[in-house]
Amino acid sequence: MTEKKVLQGYAYAKEVFGELGVDVDAAIAVADQVPISMHCWQGDDLIGYDGVGELTGGIAATGNYPGRARNAEELRADIDEALKNIPGKTKLSLHASYAELNGKKIDRDSYTPELFDLWLQWAKERGMGLDMNPTFFSHPKMDGNFTLASLDKGVRDFWIEHGKRCREIAEYWGKELGQVSINNFWMPDGFKDVPSDTYTHRKLMEESLDEIFSEKKDPKYMLDAVESKLFGFGIESHTVVSHEFAMGYAISRKKLWTMDAGHFHPTESVADKVSTSMLFLDGILLHISRPVRWDSDHVPTLNDDLQAIMNEIVRGGFLNRAHIAQDYFDASINRIACWVIAMRNTRKALLKACLEPVKAAVEAQEAGDFTSRLSLLEENKSLPYSAIWDYYCMSRNVPVGRQWLQDVKRYETDVLFKRI
Repeated sequence: MTEKKVLQGYAYAKEVFGELGVDVDAAIAVADQVPISMHCWQGDDLIGYDGVGELTGGIAATGNYPGRARNAEELRADIDEALKNIPGKTKLSLHASYAELNGKKIDRDSYTPELFDLWLQWAKERGMGLDMNPTFFSHPKMDGNFTLASLDKGVRDFWIEHGKRCREIAEYWGKELGQVSINNFWMPDGFKDVPSDTYTHRKLMEESLDEIFSEKKDPKYMLDAVESKLFGFGIESHTVVSHEFAMGYAISRKKLWTMDAGHFHPTESVADKVSTSMLFLDGILLHISRPVRWDSDHVPTLNDDLQAIMNEIVRGGFLNRAHIAQDYFDASINRIACWVIAMRNTRKALLKACLEPVKAAVEAQEAGDFTSRLSLLEENKSLPYSAIWDYYCMSRNVPVGRQWLQDVKRYETDVLFKRI
């Protein structure tokens, strides 16, 4: 699309939204500055580079598309390629397993910031923040499916130390980069079949987390989050960190509650949980994903679920308390395209939410005029949002429309396919 056509579309759309009381330029500015954390693990199927080499703990990547990043240097290059096509303020979310050990025998209970020096330097050069994820899976120190909730104190102690080290690393990143680092805890602990005792392991999990969080950290640099899950591979019948556990722990310990869009029952609405959680929590972390019948971590599309989540965040005035990140991995298609599609969709949904002329619908609801409320919300859906999105992309020097796919395909031919 030519620049002239983009500007023409923008002028028309701006006029339409202006008549509805929407300041388009202000909406763009807000949507542009909200950080969205892109996950590193899409680029290599969550294998990581600390030498374990096999996914365990209820996690699996399906597909064998050529071009997986084989080392951290290739992964950073692939991320750079994706970033060329992604507008808005972006952070990078790292799992601890992406430490670069350089041949040293260092286990996860002894990780230090130095093992991530190249990641930190890379982030500084791009003005990006870094988020941390302790890696409580794919490791021989797992007790079957258990880590922090294991009956074996030695196992628990190992993973407690890992959690502590990750907090230190995250705080260090926050100080070095001048952007808060979100440190997200997800543990795969649970049972495949029906347990006879559901309390003991949850009590152990509570005690382990309390020990990890015993040292106070400056929230200006690092925030802890606890992620809940309905079930996973090998823990279909009982998950120790259930939704009730995670939310209860987050409320009582003043942590962030992480809601992954794929970690709930298919009939549950994650969007509906946003306003409720904000009544009792200082903040939440949202992992944007797309379940297909179950927690299958498909690439997020611009569907009703994603839009509803962004609408709730904006309508409730939660942009400064809701942290947005990505969490999925698809090895069946081009991995860089996965990043670009999901990040653009998430930013697009956020921009659309910022542009939404919802005031009249709220007033209708408060007046008991539910007919007008429904009609107004439906009419809002066909407003010329896409023209604003095209202009936004052009103004941020990223490709408009489908243009980005040509560049990704070229990189695929020139770089990814040569890794086979």
